[in-house]
Order: sequence, then C-alpha cells, then structure tokens
Amino acid sequence: MRIQADAYLRSSLSQFRDLLALPNDAHFPRDLEPNIEWLHNAFSRLNFRVERLPTGGIDILFAEKLYPAATKTVLVYLQIDGQPVDPGSWLQPDPFKPVLKEKSGEQWEIIPWESVEQDSLDPDWRIFCRSASDAKGPVAAFLTALQIMDREGWSPDFNLKIIMDCEEELGSPHLPEAVMKYREKLKADMLVIFDGPRHISNLPTLTFGARGITTMRLTTYGPRVPQHSGHYGNYAPNPALRMAQLLASMKDDKGRVTIPGFYDGIDLDEATKMILAAVPDDEAVIRENLGIAEPDAVAETYQQSLQYPSLNIRGLASAWVGTKVRTIVPSAAVANLDIRTVRESDPQRLVDLIIGHIINEGYHLCEGEPTDQERASYNKLLSFDYEISYNAFRTEFDEDVSRWCDRALSKMFGQSPIKIRTSGGSIPIAPFVETLGIPAVTVPIVNRDNNQHSPNENIRIGNYLEGIYTYLSLMTEPLTE
Repeated sequence: MRIQADAYLRSSLSQFRDLLALPNDAHFPRDLEPNIEWLHNAFSRLNFRVERLPTGGIDILFAEKLYPAATKTVLVYLQIDGQPVDPGSWLQPDPFKPVLKEKSGEQWEIIPWESVEQDSLDPDWRIFCRSASDAKGPVAAFLTALQIMDREGWSPDFNLKIIMDCEEELGSPHLPEAVMKYREKLKADMLVIFDGPRHISNLPTLTFGARGITTMRLTTYGPRVPQHSGHYGNYAPNPALRMAQLLASMKDDKGRVTIPGFYDGIDLDEATKMILAAVPDDEAVIRENLGIAEPDAVAETYQQSLQYPSLNIRGLASAWVGTKVRTIVPSAAVANLDIRTVRESDPQRLVDLIIGHIINEGYHLCEGEPTDQERASYNKLLSFDYEISYNAFRTEFDEDVSRWCDRALSKMFGQSPIKIRTSGGSIPIAPFVETLGIPAVTVPIVNRDNNQHSPNENIRIGNYLEGIYTYLSLMTEPLTE
C-alpha cells in the first residue's frame, strides 16, 4: 500500500491544493458552498451516494457506499470549515492560496510549487494555508486513500458512511439536532474521526476521547458610566477589581479549583495511571515550549491533568488600556470563561456550582444590564450567561473500534500507536456517541506544530503522506480479527 500511496502523492497534492484554495470560514456560509460542491463531486466520482442534509445552519454533506461483503458499517467524521484569517499576520500573500515552504535557518521560505514534481520530495517541506491541517489535510488524505482503493480494486469489509461538518469552528451548534433528526441514516456500528494533531513525538497516534466544552460570560457592574478616578476613587466600587477578586476566589495559587465538588467523580486508579504513563511525554520539553517554570498542580502529570475538568479564563476586558487608557473608575468588567469537561463531570452541575459560588461571594445575579432598582438594592451586581456546546466522550481500549484501529496502524507502521485516553481539546462527537449509541476513536495525522487556528497554519508533507498510509491501513483492515 505504501508503494501505491507514494506513486499517487503528487496527484494528491495537486488535488489538495485545489481544495485549499476554496475559502471556508463558516462565519460566511456562502464561502462553504464551493467546498460542499467540490466534495460532492469528488465522492460522487467514487460511486458514493452523496446528499446534503439540511440543518438550522449550513447543510451537512453526507456520503455513503455499500460493499457486497460488508456486515457492519463504519461512520467517518470529517470537518470542512476553517477558522477566520487575519491576512496581515500571514507570511504569504493570501492565506487561502497555498504555498510550499522549506526551513532555512529559523525561517520558512517559499519555494516553487512545482518542486513537488521532483523525483524525491522532502518530507519536511510544508504546505502553508488556512485549513491545511485543520482539517482539509485529513479530508484530502482520506479522499486519496479511497481513490487508490478504487483504482486498485480494493474494498473494505464494511460499509462506509461519511459525514462532513461545515460548522465545527462555530461549535457545531446544529449538529446534535441533526444527528437526532437523521439518526436512521447515520446508523453505524462505530465512528472514526479524521481530525486533530498527533502526539508531540509525531508518532502514529490514536485518541480515545475528548473533553467537552462549556463557555460562560460574567459581567460585574460599577457606576452607570465610567467616572473620574480623582473624584470617585475610594468611593465608587471598581468592577474590575471585584471581577479580579471573584475570579481569584475560584482557584488557589497552584491552579486548583477550590469550589467544593468541582472535581467530584474523578478517580484515577493505578491501571488508568499506567495507561497515561505509557504516553511518551517529555514534560521538560513541554514546559520549555510553553515558556513556564512549573505547571499547575491539578494532577501529577500532563496526561493526568487532562482527565480533570478545567476552569479557564479565556478573556478579560474593562475600560481602556495602552494609548487609550484613562484615569477612570470603569462601569463594568467582563470575563469570558470556559470549562473543559470530562466524561465523569456533568457540565450543568459544574455551571451550577460556579453560580452557587458567585452567590456565596455576595453577588446578586441580574439578567443583563442591572435595573435602577437593582442598583439601589444590591451592593454586588453580576450578570451571567453560559452555553453547553457539547459533552465529553471516551471509548475504552478494548472496544471493537479501538482494537481495529490499533491493528491497522500497528501493521502499517510496525509498532503499536501511541494511545491517548482523552485529548485536552473538544470536538463535537458526543452527539454521535450518545444518540447513535456507538463508540468513537480519533485518528489524527497532522504535525502538532501546525499553527492550528493561528496565522501560518501548515501541514508537513511527511505527515500528509503518512496520513494516506494511515487511512489505507484502516480501509483495508478487517473489522474483526
């Protein structure tokens, strides 16, 4: 299979380039239309039955192919949309026009795209473009694997269903309802997710779960409008200070959440700790890359820390700073938080714990801007809103889908893949697991240093090629031993 993949690589990269050139910011639904049409045509040419599934937002693209010898069905999740771009922050003329680069010292320099036609490709060359790694790289590599199988006359021993999500970067707000609505059409025995980066070692990786995500917005209130700090400092309560004090009350100086019950239900037994310890993390390198002297003390190791829910401040704002700073008492302060949940933690329970803590700190909760009556009646005012985007999921290592993925990658790469119990990030997979009642495993292929969600996003050509190997190994490995 490697021979076929190597021979097909240059054609695949040309196809990948065409797909990358289609802007795909889900904030602009019209931009997704050419992507949907391109993929509709690509899967139709492979004799998949392809249709659009209407949702309350951008349509989901669904493809299905039945095979004569199949007794089971595998559902594949792909992501089509990408993050917004700030063109001025990219080191290339257009973030949606892919360029080929090679490393020169500490810099990446553009080289002619025609270099991919050389007899020998440097696996460390990279393609820079929005969605190169997140997640059109996996899409194009999987499509290539299917094209090779079609050309060679190979067939899997299972039916294939593919769902292509066009709103992942928006939090897939319409996906849970869509999975419920189309659950008979999506019915399968297992789910594999072709998304995400490998372990930092860049060795073949399988990820068996992901944390869920819940977001919150807190606003504390002071005077109706910003006030002169000379006239009203020492008199008008400062909402920025109160926000800082409130947030500080939620954690200790080691980064542990101090709200009682926040970590309830998480018990890492020795068997689980052994699974986590098998992941070859170099924590000194992790700290060096992060630029920190020591980590938070929620758990003993990096992998263990991912097994607990996190409470994170993702944004703070009050008044003005920099050249616009003024000598005022602000009128309000805003904090945006996120909770990364784990399978053992109910997100609604965690939100309720935080609300209870805020009330215990003496705050009156108001709906939006406080009324005159609320301002006159309560010393501490705060508005609070939240959204539970999706839940965590986790699949055990002994499930059929887990063993199948392990066998396939072990045969292809000559060693067992790194097995990560749960990733720190969140993907919208829980609706499939919960509604369809199937286990799920993520099969990542891209390099971890891909600048995902950031300017200068990229994918390493060696990872792209090994992605084709990976998907070929899965498509040709029998589901049962």
